[in-house]
Amino acid sequence: MSVIIEKGQRLRADIIKHLYYKKALSLTDLSKLTKKSLPLVTSNVNNLINEGYVLEQGLAPSTGGRRAAMFLINPDLKKYIVAIAMDQLTSRLTIYDLTRKMVIPVQTLEFEMSSKNSSITDLVNFINKSINQSKIKREDILGVGIGMPGFVNADEGINHSFLKVEDDTTLQQYLSQHINLQVHIDNDSSLIALAELNFGVAIDLKDVMVVNIGWGTGLGMIINGKLYRGSSGSAGEFSHIPLSDSDNLCSCGRRGCLEVDTSLLVMARKAQEAIAGGAESSMTRLFMDKSKHPADHFLSAVAKQDPVAISILAKAIFQLGKGISTLIHLLNPESIVLSGRGAKAGKMLLPPIQQAINEFCIPRIAEQTEIKLSKLTDEAELLAAASLTVESSLFE
Repeated sequence: MSVIIEKGQRLRADIIKHLYYKKALSLTDLSKLTKKSLPLVTSNVNNLINEGYVLEQGLAPSTGGRRAAMFLINPDLKKYIVAIAMDQLTSRLTIYDLTRKMVIPVQTLEFEMSSKNSSITDLVNFINKSINQSKIKREDILGVGIGMPGFVNADEGINHSFLKVEDDTTLQQYLSQHINLQVHIDNDSSLIALAELNFGVAIDLKDVMVVNIGWGTGLGMIINGKLYRGSSGSAGEFSHIPLSDSDNLCSCGRRGCLEVDTSLLVMARKAQEAIAGGAESSMTRLFMDKSKHPADHFLSAVAKQDPVAISILAKAIFQLGKGISTLIHLLNPESIVLSGRGAKAGKMLLPPIQQAINEFCIPRIAEQTEIKLSKLTDEAELLAAASLTVESSLFE
């Protein structure tokens, strides 16, 4: 594999990384972000220009003084990152260049992670087939970043919940060996939080909770501007707070978890039950289409303001709001971002959450936290999966 930054050249890697996140920066910006002197940064940027990695874009808008030159990654640079977003039912893959442009359409694999019929070999074959069909040379691929649900130890490359491999190797090592590329894995909700911090509505914020509304319910925690993982990497298991009013069994094997009321899978199931019970809804026709998951049809019905769908959504998101109220009291974040696949419901998420906050939060604390809607929605995990390679493989 060809790596654009050789070992020991950390400053060059930092420059590429910051340009990847911010797209266009001045030498002064890069000096502040890398915490290196302006002459040293200037010398490294000039070298990157001579080597074809960076271009001078033009001048920054005038602020009254001399206009600064702006720099960006060369859009013609033939270096790529494979990004994979896995959830409990579906895996999505795309390839980005270093300007964050998708160079192939999103590829999809129906892969139920908890099913005994789902083999890691199927995942490896899907990844290799997608890369081969892209016609991109492997030596031009910097690495593969994968976001996945479960108890993931990103440092060790292990998923303790899914995709078990032989005892003498980690999941990360297994995938690297069978794909013949550097692979990095992380928890899906942690990655979605990083995506919001780097590309979304949490840019420049310090203390943010990012709620991942998906097949399950997840949480990524940004504290003091950095992802907080806890002592063993398991921080943010928001979905297993015992706040449910039901006695339904959670996937973790316990009862009363928040997720049994708030996941998209539960909402879709309740919609199907309502229709079976005689409720009139546009979902009756939508659910006949087996090409999409019922939860996707449910979100489509919400977008079209189907009364049954909106009623089910409102009850589920009110329960989510109770959990968010707990987060506000414990952590006093400046913002809570609603992200993930379920964020496609948009502004319809806000009233039931605000109702729960009004009911369960101390007003003086609650008014310090802003509830925001993601604009990235289900691309968040793909973007952040690519970032895993930017953060890691540039140094390897």
